[in-house]
Amino acid sequence: MADYIYLLENRLSTAQKNALSSLREIVRAKGLTLFLVGGAVRDLTSGSPVRDLDFAVQGNALKLRKELETAGAVVTGSHDTAQALYLTFPGGVRVEVAATMTATHPKPGKPVLKASTILDDLRRRDFTANAMALSLNEGSYGLLMDPLNGVADIENQQLRLASNYGFIEDPVRMIRAARFAARLGWTLEEKTQTRYDTGKEEGYISAMQDWSRGYEAEEIVHEEDPLRVMKRLESEGWMQIVSPAWNSAKANVAELDKVREIQTQLQLQSVHPDPSAVNFPLLTAKMNAKEVEALKASFPRPGFVAEIDGLEAEGKEFATQLGGKSSAAPSAAYKLITSAKADVVLYVAYTSKSTAIQAKFKSFFGEWQQVRQTIPYTLMLEMRITPELPEYKELVEKLFFELMDGRLGTAEEMKAFLEPYSPPAPPPPVNLKRARATKKDAKGAKGRGKKAAVSEDEDDDELEENQGSGADDDDDDDDAEDAIELPDVPDLVGEALGDMSDDDDLDSDSDDEDDDEEEEAPPAKPAKAAAKGKAKAAPDPEPEPEVPVVKKKEPVAPAAAKKVAAKAPASASKGTVGVKAIPAKAVAAKAVAAKAVAAKAPVKVAAKAAKAPAKKR
Repeated sequence: MADYIYLLENRLSTAQKNALSSLREIVRAKGLTLFLVGGAVRDLTSGSPVRDLDFAVQGNALKLRKELETAGAVVTGSHDTAQALYLTFPGGVRVEVAATMTATHPKPGKPVLKASTILDDLRRRDFTANAMALSLNEGSYGLLMDPLNGVADIENQQLRLASNYGFIEDPVRMIRAARFAARLGWTLEEKTQTRYDTGKEEGYISAMQDWSRGYEAEEIVHEEDPLRVMKRLESEGWMQIVSPAWNSAKANVAELDKVREIQTQLQLQSVHPDPSAVNFPLLTAKMNAKEVEALKASFPRPGFVAEIDGLEAEGKEFATQLGGKSSAAPSAAYKLITSAKADVVLYVAYTSKSTAIQAKFKSFFGEWQQVRQTIPYTLMLEMRITPELPEYKELVEKLFFELMDGRLGTAEEMKAFLEPYSPPAPPPPVNLKRARATKKDAKGAKGRGKKAAVSEDEDDDELEENQGSGADDDDDDDDAEDAIELPDVPDLVGEALGDMSDDDDLDSDSDDEDDDEEEEAPPAKPAKAAAKGKAKAAPDPEPEPEVPVVKKKEPVAPAAAKKVAAKAPASASKGTVGVKAIPAKAVAAKAVAAKAVAAKAPVKVAAKAAKAPAKKR
């Protein structure tokens, strides 16, 4: 089902799709069901060009006449017995709408029709390839109905009778078999060929009705290559039955070839004319007027005869407009050719002797179409003019006409023309990343980080020394610490402040000093290990307290001072002698940092003094 929906969307011309949509809406409003049947389904399945559209309605199709005319269709004929209408929709689309029927044949060539279902209608048809239908109704759109397996015969390119008695029931089917074989290049299925030969020998064709004869004569004119079909019918002897006065020898072959060449050029430019009305005078060029009129009278579609007779007047009117001042500009002439009736355009392009008109058709087939290649799609993309815009197609056509008339010769002119259609630029994307630090800030942060790391390592080493020395005998350590005389804290604070006064900005220390501090830190670990080993090897007797010598320490970085200040309370809680704190209001921010250093210094000195006797022994 999906495959046929795709075919309906892509294989039909725009005019054919519009005709199908209009008919669907009318039938739905009437509460009827609609099906695409016959040759249209066959051509969609086989890949052949879809020449016309045949529809079947489960109801009386004659009652749709008023609504169809309101929708723009022109009724060219009707058949009351089959309840069928012959129409021409805008764009030259030929349509046949008939009621679904079942048929009985009490006599050859005289079927009795009765309203029935779509499946009964398919079974009464001529060949299996034509006995298929596509649903065009809601809920089953695109559903294929093929009760006689016509798809298989299409794949084999064979014509098979839908009924074993098909040629007897309706002898015109023998003519149709020859016509389809000539058009499609197919062959008759073996049994069908046998019945065909039997029908010719026994003269089944004598039972054919006059209406069927005229219908087949008109169908020859509507063929894509009528001469080929006529020659095939002549070889089978059927042209004498269809129209004794008409044969391929009465046609103007050279002019028919010219019309077909122009038709092909128009089709390449998306103009799809029906050449039937243009071909008819050429197919009957060597027939007298009386024979031509008799042939026209046999056609079942009077509207087609009126189209043939009125083609010359319509052609003159169109030629006057195309050669007038209103169509002097290339764009105006292009619009007129593409909007006019395609059959009339073909007629004027073939018959006009005007040099100006022929020059315009020459430009239409070649020069004007090349202008499309100069449309600046890259510039349009840069200006954010994309196919997603609602007015994109209309804008491309306007630009095409401006280029055709030579009004946009430079890139600046094109840009100025496109500027009003360019949508505003989108807002810039939000950047959620933090701003990158400046080089100076990054260097300072790096230096402070290194100093803080070195200071933290030194503090950790000192804590490990304290813990290691006190692991064996905590009481001895407490006694040693109690016996040490502490230096005056204010003096140490003063010394620290004096040392730091030489360099007010400690954050600007160089990377070399940081590297020196990092190099001095590692050797402390072996000394700790040796000290621990000696401490465990021999118990320490109570040493005599010695007065520690306090050495002047290097200025400590702010980061290191903060670390020391943070760890000072921890060491005090383990039994070390606390240092009396200085009120914060009495000193500045730098003095507070120096006090923390001074508070830490006696503890370190006391720990080293406690270890001194052990080292001497």
